[in-house]
Amino acid sequence: MKTKIANTIRESIAVKEAICQDERLLSTIEQVAELIGLSLKKGNKVLFCGNGGSAADAQHLAAEFSGRFYKDREPLYAEALHCNTSYLTAVGNDYGYDQVYARMLRGIGREGDVLVALSTSGNSANILEAIKVAKEKGMLIVSLTGATGGKMKDGSDYLINVPSTDTPRIQEAHITVGHIICELVENNLFGE
Repeated sequence: MKTKIANTIRESIAVKEAICQDERLLSTIEQVAELIGLSLKKGNKVLFCGNGGSAADAQHLAAEFSGRFYKDREPLYAEALHCNTSYLTAVGNDYGYDQVYARMLRGIGREGDVLVALSTSGNSANILEAIKVAKEKGMLIVSLTGATGGKMKDGSDYLINVPSTDTPRIQEAHITVGHIICELVENNLFGE
């Protein structure tokens, strides 16, 4: 059992080491932090979406922006789009689950806002629909995916494709990358 535990931790470390060795990916993470900071500075918002564990990660990261991360500072406008269960079930029932995020973005998305879409496969139908609407609205699209980027790769302005095909390892890396972006944004907007 202890060997299994240690091996799982090593697998998680290996994914993060692979990110550290990927100059393109590091550069993209840096660019995304700058982009989000500029968008928030202009009064825009950051909207997150995902399914299952990725929805939990989306909510977690939105809370880091809107609440606080390291600094006691002004809140930043960030929101996870799945938190209203009455809305989700009504739209899922009336329009289909593929439309739950797209419909919300039609109502609240604005040019210059940032959509952060999380999907380990990069192929979630409702996320792909959200990306389409975000593009129509002139939003900037950041996708956090697994190794291939899936279908989300083509619709993204910025792709952070974690070099793994193992869902739990991808999700662990998404939170790590998200935390790094939060820290960089906080430092850029409120000083180190």
